[in-house]
Amino acid sequence: MKFSILIPSWNNLPFLKLCIDSIRKNSAADHEIIVHVNDGSDGTLLWLQDQGIRHTHSSGNIGICMAVNHIASLAICDWILYMNDDMVCCPGWDTALMQKIEAATDDRIFLSSMLLEPMQTGNERVIVQNHGVDPEHFDLSGLMNHYMDVHRSNMIGRASQPTLLAKRWWSMVGGYSLEFSPGMSSDDDLLMKLWIVGFRHFEIVSSSRLYHFSCRSTGRIRKNRGSREFALKWGITQGEFMRNFLRQMVFHGYTESFGRIPKPTISGRFKRAFHGLFSNIPLGDMAAWDPMPSEKFLNPPPQKFSNTKSNG
Repeated sequence: MKFSILIPSWNNLPFLKLCIDSIRKNSAADHEIIVHVNDGSDGTLLWLQDQGIRHTHSSGNIGICMAVNHIASLAICDWILYMNDDMVCCPGWDTALMQKIEAATDDRIFLSSMLLEPMQTGNERVIVQNHGVDPEHFDLSGLMNHYMDVHRSNMIGRASQPTLLAKRWWSMVGGYSLEFSPGMSSDDDLLMKLWIVGFRHFEIVSSSRLYHFSCRSTGRIRKNRGSREFALKWGITQGEFMRNFLRQMVFHGYTESFGRIPKPTISGRFKRAFHGLFSNIPLGDMAAWDPMPSEKFLNPPPQKFSNTKSNG
C-alpha cells in the first residue's frame, strides 16, 4: 500500500527539506510525493527540480483549498494524505495508518496522526515535546529517542493533521471547498461533507507520530472567517458538529445508524440569519484575500497555428 502525499509549501524550504527527508527515511513504503509551490523564490523550485520531486507551481499563494485540490487531482495512489511542510515523520508513522486501513471494514475511514509540538497551546490532540521551533534549532536525535515516551490512546471521533482518506471519496465530496479560501475551517467543512455521505470512522492514530514545528504560514495571509462561513453553509456551528456528532463516536462506535444528517440548531440558525443580513460572507472574505487567484496559476498561452495551407 502506498499513499500520495500532498504538501503545499510557501517559501518554507528549510522546513520542506526536513519534511521530505523524514518521509524518505522513516516510511515503510515508497510513497508518492507531490508538492505545490506557492511563489518558490526562496529556492524551493530549484531544489524540487534537483531532487526529481513532482510539483506544481503558482507565482503567488493560492491558498490551501486550491493548492491541495490541484495536486490531489494528479495523485496516482488510491489513498491521499495531506501534510503540512513543517512536519517531520517519525519511524512507523505510515505503518500504523496502513494497519488501520487494512483492519477497517470498508474505505470510509478518515485518519490522522498524533502530533508532537514544541509549545503548549491547550490543544488536547497534541503531545508537548520541545525538540526545537525551527530547522536551525531542531534536535533530531532527541526526537528519535523520545517520540514514543508519552503514552496516548487513539482518539475516536477526532481529526488532526496530517489527514488521510481514500482518493475516490475526496473526489466525490469535492475536496476542500473554495468558499473557505484561503483555508480557515476548510478541514471541518470537509469532515461535515464526509459525515453526510456516510463516514463514521474518524480517528487520530497514536502510534503514527509526527513532529510539528507549528510554523504558521497563516500569519502571512488575510484569513477568512471560517467559523462564520461554516455556520452560514450548514446551519450548525463547528463546535456543535464536533460535540454532538464527531465526538459522540466514542459512545456509539462506527455505526451507520448513528446521526444521519445534522439538523440546523438554534445557534446555527441565528448565526446564519445574522451574518447573512449583516456581512458579505463568504464573497467578501474571498475578495479581501485575493479577487483573482487564478492569475497566479496561469499556463503559457497555447501556440497559435495558421489555418493557411502551404502551396509548396
